[in-house]
Amino acid sequence: MHTITGKPTDDSIMIRKEVFVSEQGFVEEFDETDNAAKHIVLYINNLPAATCRYFKKANSNQYTIGRVAVLNTFRGQGLGKKVMELAEKAIAEDNGESIILASQTQAQGFYEKCGYTSVGEVFLEEDCPHIHMQKAL
Repeated sequence: MHTITGKPTDDSIMIRKEVFVSEQGFVEEFDETDNAAKHIVLYINNLPAATCRYFKKANSNQYTIGRVAVLNTFRGQGLGKKVMELAEKAIAEDNGESIILASQTQAQGFYEKCGYTSVGEVFLEEDCPHIHMQKAL
């Protein structure tokens, strides 16, 4: 089961706090984009397990997926791929033509398996190396 909402839910916030703040040490996890984005939460046995957000770039059919997170206890079950597929399906249904994202370099292989290709140079976000990636729908 999954939900898609226009604002972050308690479950999406909890997952992101656990993964990005507690585990990875990010400080600036929540931002104004949260208010404009759609948020997906994937549930396993009625428990929140994974989340992401997506939003449309102004005046285009390009979307951004971000804040993809799976709780530690649910990792290794393909839930990251599943939440990406749910976001891609929703974006395609909204006539999106392409997707961009900023991947942590340690997750680059995961996104490559999801069909994304790297674009540009590695950059730092809160001292963590990232790379932009893209995919046409």
